[in-house]
Amino acid sequence: MRPDRVSARSGGAVSQAARAKPKRVRKRAAVEPPSDLHKNHDIYFVPGLRRGLLMLEALASAGEPMSVAEIGKRIGLTRSSVFRLAYTLQHMGFVEEVPDSKLLRLGARVLNIGYAYLASQTLIETARPELESLRDRTSVSSHLAILDRGEILYLSCIQTKSGFLSTMNVGTRLPAYATPMGWLLLGDRSTRELGKLYPEGSFVALTEQTPRNLAELAQRIATAVSAGHAISHGAVEPGGSSIAAPVRDRDGRIVAAIDISAPDSAFDMPVFDRNIREVMESAARISSRLGFTPDAPLDDTPRRRSRKA
Repeated sequence: MRPDRVSARSGGAVSQAARAKPKRVRKRAAVEPPSDLHKNHDIYFVPGLRRGLLMLEALASAGEPMSVAEIGKRIGLTRSSVFRLAYTLQHMGFVEEVPDSKLLRLGARVLNIGYAYLASQTLIETARPELESLRDRTSVSSHLAILDRGEILYLSCIQTKSGFLSTMNVGTRLPAYATPMGWLLLGDRSTRELGKLYPEGSFVALTEQTPRNLAELAQRIATAVSAGHAISHGAVEPGGSSIAAPVRDRDGRIVAAIDISAPDSAFDMPVFDRNIREVMESAARISSRLGFTPDAPLDDTPRRRSRKA
């Protein structure tokens, strides 16, 4: 039994310290972790990551560049701690320094993540019915991907109901310069932007068909965008084929690409040209649902040889 309760029942005088003791107990109880935390919270929780995210949130909520001291005051960290966080986040592109000042602001990579999340949610939900229908019409697995920096990122994979299963699952990444979907996704990038994405020495070959430099990549991109689709026979891996088409948003920007891909033996080659049309029409319908209105109808006569890779 607690001493303060004994003295209260005994009728004796209760000291000021004794009266204060229960309050101290209640204060300690208030800072205990919430009961809904994971039982291994202290093991799994990463304080350093939390501090970095708090810094990003502080910069986002401020709406204007901040100094290291201001950030530290906002999130309760020392200047040295904020400096180390800022250096790491700058190195990764999540924070950048305002020119001719020591103020910090959010970097483009934060915006890319936010946009990719919002866009991907809409894209996945919008594209899924079309991808399923495309899979059913062609009997080949269908996919949806976006451009994430210099790579394509698979957001959806609709597996064929029979035959060969796709190995390109959700979350798979491939270098955009080496893939037909990547050539389409890079269609809105200028030569300068391509040079920043792929500096000299970046072109690691997946197959003998992989572009070896910016000039070859630019040619692949131009041909794919002009045709409105990209065909591959062994570009990503030997013995595999794919047909890809771009997805555009309401402003006409290429925001995603879809394809059907499988080993050559999974394709019905006599109807390959018809499959090209199926992919292009599916991409057009997804684009329409995203608000895109084409200026002219799609070409009704796609040529397989024109884009053979």
